[in-house]
Amino acid sequence: MDLAGKILIAMPALGDPRFARSVILLCAHSDEGAMGLVVNHPAEATPFATLLETLGIPCGSDARDIRVHLGGPVERGRGFVLHSDDWACGEGSMVVPGGLRMTATLEVLEALASGGGPAQAMLALGYSGWGPGQLEGEIRRNDWLVADPRDEVIFALPDAQKWSSALRGLGIDPLTLSPVAGRA
Repeated sequence: MDLAGKILIAMPALGDPRFARSVILLCAHSDEGAMGLVVNHPAEATPFATLLETLGIPCGSDARDIRVHLGGPVERGRGFVLHSDDWACGEGSMVVPGGLRMTATLEVLEALASGGGPAQAMLALGYSGWGPGQLEGEIRRNDWLVADPRDEVIFALPDAQKWSSALRGLGIDPLTLSPVAGRA
């Protein structure tokens, strides 16, 4: 089962508060583990312009102001730009199934700072990672629902609405979910 390109939607019973009400886009998934980016937890203390300034990247008058998120608890000092597949920088971009790419180079930040780059983009500080079989176990334990992503959930909606919108996309009313997991 390859879940790359799918979203994970945190269930209310998920025990890890770092992932409460999270929506995670899985960028890679194999027998060796999985890697994804939380797309709905903003890094409110880190505006994009401040991050560019810290990295010594000059902002042009056409600089784009993209959202900065906390992508997960692993390597929070490292940034990943999740974006539409209309822009790539060779080996620095990883194809994510579903028409997306993930780029972790300064080149994409420089392009965004000058008003260019991909049409849709968000920056994640850190990532979410799972070892071999770990994610599959969490899914069996009912920690996560798996769904196909919708562009508005990844890029357009306000962060506070992404979790409930992702659930509604599966036909689930968030108000009907129980914080207690079970099996029928």
